[in-house]
Amino acid sequence: MTQDEWAAAKAAREIGDYATELRLYRAMSDRGNARAQAKLGAMYEKGRGVPKDHAEAMKWFHKAAKQGEARAQCNLANLYDRGRAVPQDYVAAMRWYRMAADQGVARAQHNLGVMHERGRGVPPDNAEATKWYRMAAERGFARAQFNLGVMYDQGRGVPQDFAEAMKWFRKAAERNHVKAQFNIGWMYEGGQGVAQNYAGAMSWYRKAAEQGDAAALNNIGSMFATGRGVPQDFGEAMKWYRKAADQGDAAAQSNVGSMYALGRGVPRDYAEAMKWYRKAADQGDVAAQSSVGSMYATGRGVPEDFTAALSWYRRAADQGDASAQHNLGTLYAAGKGVLRDHVQAFIWYTLAAARFPAEDAVNRAKAIKGCDSEAAKMTQHEIAEAQRLAREWMPK
Repeated sequence: MTQDEWAAAKAAREIGDYATELRLYRAMSDRGNARAQAKLGAMYEKGRGVPKDHAEAMKWFHKAAKQGEARAQCNLANLYDRGRAVPQDYVAAMRWYRMAADQGVARAQHNLGVMHERGRGVPPDNAEATKWYRMAAERGFARAQFNLGVMYDQGRGVPQDFAEAMKWFRKAAERNHVKAQFNIGWMYEGGQGVAQNYAGAMSWYRKAAEQGDAAALNNIGSMFATGRGVPQDFGEAMKWYRKAADQGDAAAQSNVGSMYALGRGVPRDYAEAMKWYRKAADQGDVAAQSSVGSMYATGRGVPEDFTAALSWYRRAADQGDASAQHNLGTLYAAGKGVLRDHVQAFIWYTLAAARFPAEDAVNRAKAIKGCDSEAAKMTQHEIAEAQRLAREWMPK
């Protein structure tokens, strides 16, 4: 009889007759069939044919899990992990995930990796996390393949190995994992684990973009803006930036602002540039915060306001942005928006000089010149104190 019931339940689901599916699973569950109990729990968890009810789902998962049904053990662990129907309990989640993982459930193995990586229910342990990610990855679980790639990429729990990271990202990407597709594009663009290949980067970014990934949309925009892998085309760059910006991506919003400020792909419009910079800056984008400061300092798109400029530069400078640190030094040196302060100017010029990359020799030289100019107006004691403060400075 049970085989007929399973066949009938499957047929009912295929035609969307969830009431019949539910009735059959319940009948088998009431007779103690663990697999049916797990299926019934899943229907309540997902709200398929019944109102979504995590408490009822937990009841049936627990019945099945106690009988050793592996997927029910994993689903029960997930409810404890997320605090659904019960108070969040990572220790209980770990216990049930481990039971399912030991039976070879890839999702449970992956989730054990997450628990070990993030220190949920156990002390953080990247090596242990990597072990569980690998188990799930070798079973073809895409999220585990991606996370294992990340561990190799960042050298956490394993020696850093970009080629190995690329291998696992590819496996996940073949299963349509969007972040893996993006990361492969990133590695081709930067030449990590593979020879640098802008056309290859663009190809993978497009795969991720087709799934709506905002970071990929933004990076496609940057490829068009710089002419890497494609002919330079500011209009096309703006199109892709805007797609990502409309999803709320802060980096893309900042890039849209820059396109309006520079008049690339669109007519120059400082007010519109300021609007987009501000959207990004309000999300914490450091480059945008620095740009908002510059708009206030120069009176472009907004009335000139050195006090506001100082405030925005300070936000970005406190996070280590070299341009903002340089511009903050300039405001302190000139006494714009703040009382003139040679010590503060020297500190911010010093920090900027240390953070401008070697290839940005022009701005680095300007920061060094600023230091020298301020030092000429300071006592040896003030210079020594400013140097100490610059050494002890930490990003916020």
